[in-house]
Amino acid sequence: MRTRFLICTLLISFSVVAQKAVPELWNTRVHDEAHVLKQETIEALEKKLKVYEDSTSNQIAILILSTLDGESIEEYSMRVAEKWVLGQKEKDNGVLLLIAVDDHAMRIEVGAGLEGVLTDALCSRIIRNEMAPNFRRADFDTGVTAAIEAIIAGIGGEYKGDDASDVNELTLTARILIGLGIYAVLGIFAFFALIIQDRWAWFMYAFLIPFFAIFPALVFPLRLWYVPGLSYIIIFPIIKWLTMRSAWGKKMGKTMASGGGSGSRSSSGSSSSSWSSSSRSSGSSFSGGGGSFGGGGSSGGW
Repeated sequence: MRTRFLICTLLISFSVVAQKAVPELWNTRVHDEAHVLKQETIEALEKKLKVYEDSTSNQIAILILSTLDGESIEEYSMRVAEKWVLGQKEKDNGVLLLIAVDDHAMRIEVGAGLEGVLTDALCSRIIRNEMAPNFRRADFDTGVTAAIEAIIAGIGGEYKGDDASDVNELTLTARILIGLGIYAVLGIFAFFALIIQDRWAWFMYAFLIPFFAIFPALVFPLRLWYVPGLSYIIIFPIIKWLTMRSAWGKKMGKTMASGGGSGSRSSSGSSSSSWSSSSRSSGSSFSGGGGSFGGGGSSGGW
């Protein structure tokens, strides 16, 4: 029994020793243990954070390390925040900016009282917009200063920092979806124009030309706007000619001319009704799972 107790004690002691030590706060807000900041930057940040704390009671501290020695930045950041007990006890309004230079890792740890304004998404945006671009150029002075200014602005609800990459990606996705929807509709009309065998086919062909020529501007770069319209003007008559000469094309043309079979319409109507009923019954069973969320802040790299 004593042997087991001794082994457990040694294992626990070893795990505690193996963890990277958390530096003392030493009444200092800016801790640059990696020595990447200029002295004037440290002094300016120290003064800025003191003035900010005096006016708002929000406590912001910075810790810059060379490496985390294999520990995850989330775990180490939490240990630092717990030891430094940043923020007022009744307000939980502390923020820790942690950077591990050699690991190319960074994190903004947010106290519970500020999670409503300094959200995870906002912290992630600050990391991507203010820190990562400057850190890639090894400009830590500008990156850290910009991050602190963004954190202060974010707490005050004044940080804009729209992520241009997210906006561009969303815009491109929307344009592609709109374009696919438009071309799906145009494709249906073009298909009917292919299988119709009278003059209405060529009337529809001519009617669709402006649409194929104009709508590509919603999806394609301006220099390529003419490609879909030009392709439609040239390729459609060729496919139309081949379709009219094929057995399948002739059969489809006769079917269109006769208006189709009543059985197929009935079947389609039944199928549509069945699908509608099925979709309504399945949709009504959905309910929330009652999930909960905790923790605040965001991590990133460069």
